[in-house]
Amino acid sequence: MATTEVILTEKIEALGAEADVVKVRAGFARNFLIPTGKALEVTPATLRRLNLLKAKRAEREARELNEAQDLSRKISKLKLQMELETGDTGRAFGSITTSDIAERLKAELGGKISIDRHRIQLERPIKESGSHELIVKLHHDVSATLHLTVKAKGTADVEGHSEAASHDSEERPAGGYKAKAKARHQE
Repeated sequence: MATTEVILTEKIEALGAEADVVKVRAGFARNFLIPTGKALEVTPATLRRLNLLKAKRAEREARELNEAQDLSRKISKLKLQMELETGDTGRAFGSITTSDIAERLKAELGGKISIDRHRIQLERPIKESGSHELIVKLHHDVSATLHLTVKAKGTADVEGHSEAASHDSEERPAGGYKAKAKARHQE
């Protein structure tokens, strides 16, 4: 299969960043990259233009790094609190996932900044209450530590429900519900 070298004019996932000279299949370059302006053919004129693309790339990378560092400072200062729905026995009904955390972070940061849920490093969804520290990967050089406190929602109900259950058991006739139903059926 025929390949050709092109100079990328913008960052393309899994291919490279602007000013990179990459080998791609000729059809991909001819039919997609070059017509859409995402790449240039390698010629003496475009090689001279390469310095301009390198300056543009350096400027973009510096801006992204500064933004990631600022965001890292904001996230590290945050102390998020979330509630986890629990049942009568204190067992969790659901869990807190990276999507839940990303939505909460967006709300805490004013809704202007959105963090991709894939950047939040969580081994498995959180199903227990307590304090958790999560790593948020903002840039390949910048990470932030997020402090998350999870409280069980419904723990007060558990105590109240167990008291009500103990009162019910005192009022029940000997033999339980089956004996009571059997007595009604015989009448």
